[in-house]
Amino acid sequence: MSVTATQVVLDCANAEKLAGFWAGLLDRAVTPGANQFFANLPGAEGELSLMFLAVPEVKKVKNRMHIDLTLDEGSDWETELERILALGATQVSEHQEYGIQWVCLQDPEGNEFDLAVGHEEPETTP
Repeated sequence: MSVTATQVVLDCANAEKLAGFWAGLLDRAVTPGANQFFANLPGAEGELSLMFLAVPEVKKVKNRMHIDLTLDEGSDWETELERILALGATQVSEHQEYGIQWVCLQDPEGNEFDLAVGHEEPETTP
């Protein structure tokens, strides 16, 4: 038996609106028929889909699971970060550990996600 991860589901107040944010961030189209209760962002081959479901409760604490994004080779992370912030994301913090630099962000409904902004070359010892 094999299991495949096919999508990530995000609870939200307005599915269509939050799907629009993620569609702009990931340069994908929202599946036709989206509404305030349900929306879907299909993934390209090998990519996870994102499903958005409206729920009555609001987010209260930090997510236990989040989405990690990486930039395409040759992308300018400062320009990309500015674009994501202009879409409505909020920057929470910036980190540099384990040879990776990343920025923690929140989407317009407060769901956390990370953007890897660079990789350091590991130090070598002679």
